[in-house]
Amino acid sequence: MTIRPLGGIFDNLTHFRDVRSARASSWDQTGRNQDYWLIPPHETIVLADIEGPGCITHIWMTQFCRRVLGPGIIDPHMGHYVAPIFEIHNALGLNWEVSDPYYYRKILLKMYWDDQENPSVLVPLGDFFGIGHSIAANYQSLPFAVTVKPEEQFLFGGNAGLNCYLPMPFQKRARIEIENQNDVPYGQYFYIGYELHRKDSAADTAYFHAHWKRDNPCAGWGANLQTNSPETNIVNLSGDGNYVVLETEGSGHYIGCNLSVAHFQGTWWGEGDDMIFIDDDTWPPSLHGTGTEDYFSHAWGMQTNAFPMCGTILHESQMPGYPVSYRFHLTDPVHFSRRIKVTIEHGHGNHLSDDWASTAYWYQTLPSPQLTIAELEERLPTRLESSLNPTNRPGAPSSPAELNDEMRAMLDAAEERGKSYVRERAVEAEKKMQQTRERAKGNIEQAQRIRESFV
Repeated sequence: MTIRPLGGIFDNLTHFRDVRSARASSWDQTGRNQDYWLIPPHETIVLADIEGPGCITHIWMTQFCRRVLGPGIIDPHMGHYVAPIFEIHNALGLNWEVSDPYYYRKILLKMYWDDQENPSVLVPLGDFFGIGHSIAANYQSLPFAVTVKPEEQFLFGGNAGLNCYLPMPFQKRARIEIENQNDVPYGQYFYIGYELHRKDSAADTAYFHAHWKRDNPCAGWGANLQTNSPETNIVNLSGDGNYVVLETEGSGHYIGCNLSVAHFQGTWWGEGDDMIFIDDDTWPPSLHGTGTEDYFSHAWGMQTNAFPMCGTILHESQMPGYPVSYRFHLTDPVHFSRRIKVTIEHGHGNHLSDDWASTAYWYQTLPSPQLTIAELEERLPTRLESSLNPTNRPGAPSSPAELNDEMRAMLDAAEERGKSYVRERAVEAEKKMQQTRERAKGNIEQAQRIRESFV
């Protein structure tokens, strides 16, 4: 008698499977070392377009989006052939650039399954991977991991390596896109690992979905009341007014979320119960919790822990007023047959009026729901007075000094050099953006060749 090993995430390693492994990436298709794509402003680029059946198995990304504040002395042409993240301090005068602090919210990640016209994944790039408020921070969960250099951590727009390990099956086709809604070009490195199957997926295949939403502010009735004070202890026996993490129709299972809160009051932002309504639930819901920190599997507030299924990516002690937490239901998915509504109170009885933004993750049957997303200006992070970000500083005042001829000449020269520098940078950026469009076509053609060779 053959004894099968126990199932689990490593079970596939103990059996042969008739699949073909492949990858779409940003590699330099000329064989050189310019391995990033430069995505033009207000343009959408296809990272991968894959004929099925198959499954996305891993996504890795790192990226940059820099704004030029003034002309440096690095040649604009040569600057496009060195690493785009300069290990050079602006004080040296070689360059004068900063990372766009909010670009993680300005870039949209979209995924389409099986020729659907509407995306099944529609999330700002940073929030998809757990970078809430556009603030980079290290964490490791089972389905997601983010790695940040110490000097970039806890900065708005800090550069990071992003990973997603959730499986994303598809029957006919998978298409993954990046839309740059910023007004400056955006650099993207990426791996999209996948496998091709010879046979169609099972009829009961559930398709991966993710969606971002935000209430800024939540509609609270007592924003000036301290959490846990006697005045906040009101009755909520309906769930009306709760923050809605996910509401969808179909058949599937909810597997978790991340939640970013900009807390205005400066005390404790939690205490709201989670309430999950399944199918024909009225009251009470099938799942009713005891507090926000409890839903995220913490206790007595939040701690600076990042565990496989739960954790805090940003803690109030690291960035006052900017908590980001996650909870994944990978071993305890919340199943639904017709519909689901995942909600959390914002403060007990919904008394707080904070800025809440969340990304929900779930699997369900197709067709996907009609996902929409807020306009760019409505997605930008809230800046609190308690922000520790060093880029939160006033502009330089105009000089009160009396100018002599030499001073005026130098100011005029700097202005002219700046105009020339920007013009030359734009020429080189346009070359790189055209290469990106060509490499996007190359990725699609490569995926077609791999598919045709695996029949």
